[in-house]
Amino acid sequence: MKVHLKIKRFNPERDTEAWWGDYEVEVEPTDRVLDALQKIKWFQDGTFNLRSSCAHGVCGSDAMRINGRNRLACQLLIRDAGTSITIEPLHGLRVIKDLIVDMEPFFEHYRSVMPYLVNPELPADGRERTQTVAEQERFVEGTKCILCAACTTSCPSFWANDKYVGPAAIVQAHRFVFDSRDRAASERLEVLNGQMGVWRCRTAFNCTNACPRDIPVTRIIGEVKRALTTGSID
Repeated sequence: MKVHLKIKRFNPERDTEAWWGDYEVEVEPTDRVLDALQKIKWFQDGTFNLRSSCAHGVCGSDAMRINGRNRLACQLLIRDAGTSITIEPLHGLRVIKDLIVDMEPFFEHYRSVMPYLVNPELPADGRERTQTVAEQERFVEGTKCILCAACTTSCPSFWANDKYVGPAAIVQAHRFVFDSRDRAASERLEVLNGQMGVWRCRTAFNCTNACPRDIPVTRIIGEVKRALTTGSID
């Protein structure tokens, strides 16, 4: 089948503003949007650029705006995207070239919430820190995050102010705040209670709708807000 793709292009070394490129490719209905984009790159226009790596929805590198919604190009089937597809880079981050955006501000927010286990105490048995199934289930949904930035770059609050830590960073903080093995919950909650923290969330649900891993992002943000208002993580 023949598919028409309208792609937002921008090369800072040549262009003063973004422009739209139109392409037609032959694909199968069961191909992914990523397959169509790679055919353009490989066989039609070598100047076109995008990020991709695993092509299996694990690395998160090919997140982009497809038909007005943040998606992973490697997950979306052509038959679901339609025969006319509009593709843009993620909103809210500086465009480096074409569909490639500068992810460093996103990762700065990620690092600000201490996304790692903090526990200076030795394990009781001297070997490992164990926890019950219930304790693990308390935070397990957040561990599915692949840091694709689809949630953060779909957030109106982040569009308005990119200093906001964003949904992805809050999900990462939640993953450790509610981990029974961790001892730095108060430090993370202090970051999220700041001016650019969790209270900038307006519960638009864009983040939940955008997540390719079906993480209940809005609910997780609500749990962090509740921990701050009650002073309890139980």
